[in-house]
Amino acid sequence: MIAALIVPLLMPLTAPTLVRWAAPRLRPAAAMWALTATACVLAVSWLAALGGLLLAGTLTVTAVGRLEHLIHPLNIVPAVVAYPIAALAVGTLFVCATAMTRSALRQLRHYRTAHAQLRNVPSAGDLSILDQPEADAYALPGKPGRIVVTSGMLRTLEGPEREALFAHERAHLTGRHHYFLAAADLTTRCLPATSALRNAIALAVERVADEAAAHAVGDRNLTARAIGRAALAGAAGSGASRPFFAAGAAGGPVPQRVKALLQPVPAPSRLAVAAVGLLLAFSAATGAAAAAGLVSLHHHVEVAQGEIRDA
Repeated sequence: MIAALIVPLLMPLTAPTLVRWAAPRLRPAAAMWALTATACVLAVSWLAALGGLLLAGTLTVTAVGRLEHLIHPLNIVPAVVAYPIAALAVGTLFVCATAMTRSALRQLRHYRTAHAQLRNVPSAGDLSILDQPEADAYALPGKPGRIVVTSGMLRTLEGPEREALFAHERAHLTGRHHYFLAAADLTTRCLPATSALRNAIALAVERVADEAAAHAVGDRNLTARAIGRAALAGAAGSGASRPFFAAGAAGGPVPQRVKALLQPVPAPSRLAVAAVGLLLAFSAATGAAAAAGLVSLHHHVEVAQGEIRDA
């Protein structure tokens, strides 16, 4: 049982190697979905495993066992091992909860600030223009969602490039990419070892929007030029007051995005199918290990409570 719960704690350590191999072989939309699903499964399995270890450790304490109506001792691991495991699980869960809560509150504060900036600014449809010299553009979700662009960015780009930029940001809104970015950010706060997943998801989200913009304007070279110029003009601190999930045009490794746009859309390959399959198998193995550990723990608790006989 303990071994099964240890597996989900170790699997995130192997995630960076898997991501480095799989992500470049996936088409943008497949990468966005598969990587986000993997990150969520890793985080949920990690938390479930920690919770199981905490329960297994605390139930070896006689006083706690009585509260749970245990009539037999829960002899899963020796007390000398169970107590440190429980203490470690408590500390780790506290750190995870604190990091995720602080990040969520910070992102919410930035989100409210970003919307407050738009109260008295000129708008045209879903487009809002901030009178700022810094060049910036991003998609701000909400009801309704807004494409936010600064006057500095408008002065930087020519007319067709602006259309490509707007199409890129509009793709973020229609694709609800903020959910993918929020999931990537929260899982990383819980699991720092999955930072490679966070970066890969952010890149995949931008690549999806890039391809949507190129399709909308009908010119991959124009889209690449717009993204490149927008990134070069972007001020270093322009995104400081907006949340991470408000995707900006200059997000991710821009040279890699521009290079992809200057090439034809790659056809599906066997390697891409293998990459998706490997990510799904990785997630399934992690989730199955956590589930098996929790099921085994539940069985041992029922035995200790006298509800069933141990086989």
